[in-house]
Amino acid sequence: MVEVRGEVELDDVDRRILRELNVDGRLSMRVLADRVHISRAHAYNRVDRLKESGIIERFTVQIDHAAAGLGTSAFIALSIRQDSWRTVSDGLRAMEFVDHFSLLGGDFDVLVLIRTPDNESLRRVVLEGLQSLDGVRATRTWLIFDEDRGGLDGTPTVA
Repeated sequence: MVEVRGEVELDDVDRRILRELNVDGRLSMRVLADRVHISRAHAYNRVDRLKESGIIERFTVQIDHAAAGLGTSAFIALSIRQDSWRTVSDGLRAMEFVDHFSLLGGDFDVLVLIRTPDNESLRRVVLEGLQSLDGVRATRTWLIFDEDRGGLDGTPTVA
């Protein structure tokens, strides 16, 4: 791992470590080291450096949203007033059922991922929640019928 202009350049070992931890963040260092083909001490050092450099921000879980009772998902694009990003982001952070949101460049300003138990809840989030946020001018909703995750660095996760 080499630092280049404030960014950390990852080598193949770093990418393999990240790929394994992305699949299962609860791996023991012994198992991680075996899967990446390095010593356990080297695995500890690499993971510590990835955490210290900020590449690994935290360890978390991946949730099966349908099994958790959140079987209705949608992307909602927001057009917002030019000066309202901070207000809108604060409102989104506090809003129930908001999974993720991003500030964009393009036709829409913000893209929000909503996960709700059902269509009625989704309707309430969009019509009573998102559209009532100060600064939101318009919304557009896309229902999600199916979803999956891609590879961490462009490398397919299945052979």
